[in-house]
Amino acid sequence: MKPTLLVLAAGLGSRYGGLKQMDGVGVSGETIMEYSVYDAIKSGFGKVVFVIRHSFENDFREFVNRRFADKIQVEIVFQELEYLPEGYQTPKGREKPWGTNHALLMAKDAIHEPFCVINADDFYGRNSFESIAGFLQQVENKKGRYAMVGFRIQNTLSESGSVARGVCQANENNFLASIYERTRVERFPDGVKYQDPDGSWHVIPENTPVSMNFWGLTPDYFEYSECFFKTFLDQHGDEPKSEFFIPLLIDHLIQEKHVTVKILDTASQWFGVTYKEDKPFTIEKIKELVAQKVYPENLWR
Repeated sequence: MKPTLLVLAAGLGSRYGGLKQMDGVGVSGETIMEYSVYDAIKSGFGKVVFVIRHSFENDFREFVNRRFADKIQVEIVFQELEYLPEGYQTPKGREKPWGTNHALLMAKDAIHEPFCVINADDFYGRNSFESIAGFLQQVENKKGRYAMVGFRIQNTLSESGSVARGVCQANENNFLASIYERTRVERFPDGVKYQDPDGSWHVIPENTPVSMNFWGLTPDYFEYSECFFKTFLDQHGDEPKSEFFIPLLIDHLIQEKHVTVKILDTASQWFGVTYKEDKPFTIEKIKELVAQKVYPENLWR
């Protein structure tokens, strides 16, 4: 069975200032997520599932159908604030989405095979998809054997502002030992640093592996997600800005020895459009890849 690509595309791009998932950056106006779908097809994926919001469903469906619906099986699922387990309600005044693992959980009825989860606005490169596809083909019908593509933090920063990164610690066999979500990471003249909730800044070695939300998982992960989301809501549901991050659950499962997570190392440079100011750089990087014949000028022609 071919693996599935799960694309988290529900974010409205508050820092970017618009619906960046559908903003063209390619030579022929392709979006970043189109390059991800293209690389996934080339790497042997058989289906793509998008997590979006109902507010832009019509435009998104038209876009997908026009671009690549005839190239790969496509399903669309939805993330909304009120989509909570039975017995739970959205706290009054809550506006912030519940986070990446809540978005992932929305796809539990659409995915029944090993799958890869990515962000819609991150450019990962062909090698990353080939690596994760090879791993997923080895874990069909298995449980608790996951993987992540580990980018080096120095290759994942934006010159336009802070970014959020899942900072990783690996054991001697290159399996993930722990991961902690740092919500503000920046480059300074004296090095890369993250900010603690108390406001203090700490240096991170530049070759530290980080998660760019590029995970290889099996369907049992949905069961863990459903269970732990209730625990999260009990503990943090009343906090207006709390988020149920994928690294939060992954780290819990590792510490409880329920799963193993293989780190698939890459020296590739990440790029994306966290901020509007990132767009010119991203356009130039894709132009270079097209010039190098890594991608055609028009992905779907």
